[in-house]
Amino acid sequence: MAEGLAATVHIPVLFQETLDALALTPGKVILDGTLGGGGHTLAIARAVGESGLVIALDRDPDALDRFDLRVASLSSRPSVQTYFANYCDFDAALERAGVERVDGFLLDLGLSSDQLLDRSRGFSFESDGELDLRFDRTEGEPAYALLNRWSQEKIADVIFQYGEERNSRRIARAVVERRAEKPIRYAKELAEICRRFASSPPWSKARIDPATRTFQALRIAVNDELGALETFLSKFEQYLNPGGRVAIISFHSLEDRIVKNAFRDRLELKIITKRPIVASEDEVERNPRSRSAKLRVAEKI
Repeated sequence: MAEGLAATVHIPVLFQETLDALALTPGKVILDGTLGGGGHTLAIARAVGESGLVIALDRDPDALDRFDLRVASLSSRPSVQTYFANYCDFDAALERAGVERVDGFLLDLGLSSDQLLDRSRGFSFESDGELDLRFDRTEGEPAYALLNRWSQEKIADVIFQYGEERNSRRIARAVVERRAEKPIRYAKELAEICRRFASSPPWSKARIDPATRTFQALRIAVNDELGALETFLSKFEQYLNPGGRVAIISFHSLEDRIVKNAFRDRLELKIITKRPIVASEDEVERNPRSRSAKLRVAEKI
């Protein structure tokens, strides 16, 4: 376990809805491609029992360490095998586990509360740490390096395409002007730039932090999140047993649109959720992060 690593504080969204959607019974083999805090994973393991198996992946090594910490406190070891891997590489993980096909897939594409609280990684707008935004810090470039290297046009395009931010060009111009004086390095620096261009008044109930869409866009770009999702969707069917289900929780329109279209266009899939399942008012009140979650489910015919 990583030294000084705190236990998870992440609350899984659409918890019972997800378990119901996967139609879990003892003996099933489920692949959870986004381990995170392990809430969904452990509940699935309980449902499939000792005769079943959960194969859980995460590209954030801290998530795997936290899960080990959590499991160590349990009276009995759940039937879970964990792997350090991107969920789009699940086929390699299945091979390592000696499993050819599974009875279900789960992806929870949201950012975990544990990552937001890690001030050294820059996921939080208030973080005084470096603007890194990588899930796996051994791969790719941190966000600050890209912001200091990309052209103004490239920055604007990324923020608009992945964040759907209407002020993308103004933010990009401000970034380039700022870095001409001093390279941008920290999350707070970018957040301060974004907050100059608030698109709704402070008293608006619908107001979100003006940095939200820009941070989201950079995180998606740094981790190639949409590419990973498309890769997963292109191949998961051949590893899913007939009658098996795939459940995907997305948190913004780009992901949801990709999932919706992929499910609709596959002849071997029966769509279980004609409309996405969303969090109840009670859940949103208990866990505000669930307000944008959408769960779509399909079953292999």
